[in-house]
Amino acid sequence: MKRLQQVVCFTILSLVPAIALSAGNAAEGKKKSAVCHACHGANGVSIQPIYPNLGGQHQNYLSKSLYDFRDGTRSNAVMSGFAANLSDADIEDISAWYASQDGLTEIKDK
Repeated sequence: MKRLQQVVCFTILSLVPAIALSAGNAAEGKKKSAVCHACHGANGVSIQPIYPNLGGQHQNYLSKSLYDFRDGTRSNAVMSGFAANLSDADIEDISAWYASQDGLTEIKDK
């Protein structure tokens, strides 16, 4: 039983750095997202309908998308080019910034 507790404890503690890293820093993300504003807007509301709104989107979706653009899993000439230069910390920070913005609202007709 003690061995099982040690394994569980070790497993949980080994995940702490990943959890801390994935949090991202929204304030830093705001600074790092300046190049994104041209299409996605400063607060994640796109300037044209062809660009997706990022404000209020789930952080894990935003970061996964950027990782996928960076590693080529997801292909888009513009986004892949931008993402290629982002570090893991940049991706987490930018994702935290846009996730902290208003968005993902639903308008219901009554």
